[in-house]
Amino acid sequence: MIKNTEDEGLKRVVGIRALAAIAVNNTIGGGIFVLPAIVAAALGASGILAYLICGILIFFIILCFAETGSKISTSGGAYTIIENAFGPYAGFLANTLYWFGYAVISDAAIANALADILAVPAPLLSVFIYRAIFFLIVLGGLSIINFRGVKHGVFIVELSTFAKLIPLMLLILVGTFHINMSNLKWNHWPSAFNLGQVSLVLFFAFIGSENALSTGGEIKNPKRTVPIGMLLGITGSVLIYILIQSISQGVLGSDLPGYKEAPLAELASRLIGPIGVLIITAGAVISIFGTISGDVLGIPRVLFAASKNGLLPKVLSKIHPRFATPYWSIFIYSFLVFILSISGGFKLLATISSASILIIYLGVVLAQIKLRINKDTTNLTDSFKVPFGIVIPVISVITIFWLLSNLAKEEALGIGVFLVTLSVIYFIMILIRKKLKLAKLIGSIPINKK
Repeated sequence: MIKNTEDEGLKRVVGIRALAAIAVNNTIGGGIFVLPAIVAAALGASGILAYLICGILIFFIILCFAETGSKISTSGGAYTIIENAFGPYAGFLANTLYWFGYAVISDAAIANALADILAVPAPLLSVFIYRAIFFLIVLGGLSIINFRGVKHGVFIVELSTFAKLIPLMLLILVGTFHINMSNLKWNHWPSAFNLGQVSLVLFFAFIGSENALSTGGEIKNPKRTVPIGMLLGITGSVLIYILIQSISQGVLGSDLPGYKEAPLAELASRLIGPIGVLIITAGAVISIFGTISGDVLGIPRVLFAASKNGLLPKVLSKIHPRFATPYWSIFIYSFLVFILSISGGFKLLATISSASILIIYLGVVLAQIKLRINKDTTNLTDSFKVPFGIVIPVISVITIFWLLSNLAKEEALGIGVFLVTLSVIYFIMILIRKKLKLAKLIGSIPINKK
């Protein structure tokens, strides 16, 4: 049974343009500024195959998100979808994997990447105390903006999305006229192993668009807005990734793998000159800032939804009486990102973050299959449906398992331990809750003193 709460106390102000902007903003992050060289180093000109595999997979996954998201019009995104299909235990795992295993850790990591970029012109950001103040200003400022209303948060996301796309569009427009077609010729067909390894790394550059659905309780007309906005967002993102890779390969050719630190900066330098490097650096800063701003907008809604369902403390579901925002969730999420940002050392956690999102995607696709065949959902004829029955979800499941099979043993062990730990925490919570209910019941029984 699909549970919809049409009025959660939040304002439905997110339309198609805003949803598409959030999807693009959260998908195109800092990775696009370094990935072309990494892909070229492993696969050369045939690296475009990895982009096509990841692009098709993420498109299929977003189709599944669009179908379930158009039916489940409450806040929480992937967590809400999985809980509706598989119950509270699966919901708890998905919720924690998403907001902590993926979002908090990855935001902390890219916040450090942002500080590293800015430390070149501002060396003080390499000093711990100034770095901490910088994180406090960024995360605190975004928290206040989102606290004052979802419209303000969406405006920042739309603005940063537009700003980050300007340098990328400039490279695409100028670079199109400087491509050497011989640089795009394949020397050989890549092996399945190499293609799988690169696709696993590359796929994580395509994630994030699903975060747009975390604002489900604030989306206007979800049955129309969700499929159109999400598909526009992911289609635009995939096209930009493919064009940037093709132009980088076409202009730099065999030199591309040699610029692993900043391939787009080298591309801009050759196409535009020294000013191009400055433009791309600014674009990278805006891109990372935009990704963090999108998460501060969307991820607190996941905490809000979990709190409403009793999986997290009730304080996180409090809504501000004036601004109609889940303000406690916003501030707590930003605080956790801040703490991890200043602590450093995220290599193992980053691996958990990457694997977590694949598991969540798997849960959403399986949820789409279950909700499709569930008789309780067949009367929702006016909601969006993925074409070709369950063919696309099944292909998505197979591809996700293929990507997960490319995890190293240590990485698979790390995510396994994380899932076991979360399971233990969940069942301890259930036991405590049962004991509290039992104690409350015993306390309510009248005692006959005669």
